[in-house]
Parts: sequence; structure tokens; C-alpha cells
Amino acid sequence: MGNVLIVAEQSGGHLKKASLHAIAAGQAIAARTGGKVHVAVLGKGIGAVATELASFGVTVHAADAAGLEHYLAETFTPVVVELAKGLGATFVGAAATAFGKDLVPRVAARLGAATATEVLGFGGSGAAVTFLRPMWAGNVLAEVDLATPVKAFTIRPTEFPVAPKGAGGEVKAAAVADPGPLPTRFVEFKEVKSARPELTEARIVVSGGRGTKGDFKELEGLADDLGAAVGATRAAVDAGWVQNDLQVGQTGKVVAPELYVAAGISGAIQHLAGMKGSKVIVAINKDPEAPIFQLADYGLVADLFKAVPELREKIRAGKGS
Repeated sequence: MGNVLIVAEQSGGHLKKASLHAIAAGQAIAARTGGKVHVAVLGKGIGAVATELASFGVTVHAADAAGLEHYLAETFTPVVVELAKGLGATFVGAAATAFGKDLVPRVAARLGAATATEVLGFGGSGAAVTFLRPMWAGNVLAEVDLATPVKAFTIRPTEFPVAPKGAGGEVKAAAVADPGPLPTRFVEFKEVKSARPELTEARIVVSGGRGTKGDFKELEGLADDLGAAVGATRAAVDAGWVQNDLQVGQTGKVVAPELYVAAGISGAIQHLAGMKGSKVIVAINKDPEAPIFQLADYGLVADLFKAVPELREKIRAGKGS
């Protein structure tokens, strides 16, 4: 049997949705190996989060300590490593968020584990489970066989469902050893506050690219009309038009909302890699040859500065009726 340890992410007592997708991935592995899914959650005052996680039918190991209040790789890594060893976990993973991408490689190094990143699915069974992951901006899917006894991975949340609720879950206290003097310390976390939904968790995303010419006013208005998050291409971010935490794409965030509106976006492969999993894609571009139209479910060949205001009028009229 191959037990699976998933590291859940929480912030301020709020469980990140990506962790529920990671648990589903862990359950998919366990179904192939006959093992059990364990979930680790670290922080301070995380009792409610641990209880919430247990409602998904998994064994939760809660490492609750003052020294874990804020994420630091130096404090989180040894806790996860010791927990993985104690459980005899063959697979250790997390969602491919900034948290998971920073933590999992460090845990893997301590465990001598080969690592697969941005995993989309699994193949094989038993000890021969393989990992499907994208290469070349998603143009190639590689089936990776990790040859080490312990295997580490991060999963792309958009490719897995949310774990279903289940019975039999329980919460156990995880041991937290004193890490001793550390080379780093937590100073502060400056959160970007917005009334709009978080980009990676929004049901609707409105994104703009080079075609906006730096003017995101109408797109932001459309996002507010739809209760959506705002996204952008790397070109828009590099030009300084919007902050970098709005970037969607291969080197940005990966999203898969129910509706993705791409305005003034040509459709470079690097951007498509971050949003092609969206359920419905609407493209607005004045270039009829723009690659984005090959992926879009609905396409409008028009100037976004004319089309978006008209679309907003229709939406407001519909709400008023």
C-alpha cells in the first residue's frame, strides 16, 4: 500500500480551496495504491480548519503552534518531513500554489524524493503510479515515472474536482519540534485587499491584454457588473498596466472559472496554458485571425472599447428587468 500525505494550505484560519482539489488528487492516488489519505495542516489556532478538513473523510494531522502562525519554509518543512516519515507516506503532495511550489521541493529534498510538478492526472497502479504533467507550455503531456521510494508532487487544482464530503475523518495532533535558531524570520505580510473575488477561486474572470492599451477601466467595470475577478496577460503586467498578482498564464496563475472573458488578448500559448481549462471562454478581439478564437466558445470580432461598454449596458438592463 502507498499512503498519501497532502499538505493543506490555510491563511488566518481560512482554508484555501486549492487544498480540496489536492485532497481529491490524493484520493485518486490512494485508489490506485490501496493506501490511505492523510492531510497535514500547519498554523496557529487551526482547530476549526482541521475539523473542516476532517469532514472530507480524511485523517487530519494538525500542527498547531505559535511558531507556525506565519509560513516560513524553515519551520514548516521539518514538521511535514517528520510527519511523512512517521506515517510511512509514499506520496507527499500539495496544490501548485505559491505555498505548495515553495514547500514541496524542500520537503522532497529532505526525503530524497523525486518530484513531479503541475500534475494533471495519474496512470499506473500500486508502486508503479505515474504522473501526467505538461511540458512546452502544455503542448506536450509527459507521463513521468518517479523511481525513488518516496515521491513528491504538486497538482494543478484546475484539473481535479473538489474532494467530496465523507465519513470517517478524524483530527490528530502532530508533533512540532523546536527548530532552533533560524536564518530567516517573518516580518510582515502585506495583503492586497480587493472587493473582487480571488483570481484563482472566482467563478468568472475578465482578463485584458495588449489590446487594452493600458486602459482597464471598462474591463474592471465589467468584472464588477458580473461579480468577477480581473486577470491580465504577461504583456499587460510587464508594461506596468496592472499588478503582477493578476497575471494569468504559464508564468502566472492557472485558472479554470465557469466563464472566462478574454478582451484584447491575442492568445499566445503562454497565456492559454493558464486559462484553457475554463468551462466557457468568450473572446473579444478586433483581429479575426487572433489565435484566441481557435479556443474560444464564443468570439466577437470587435473593438473592445466599443463592445465592452455595450455589453455592460445589456447586463445592467438585464439586471433591471
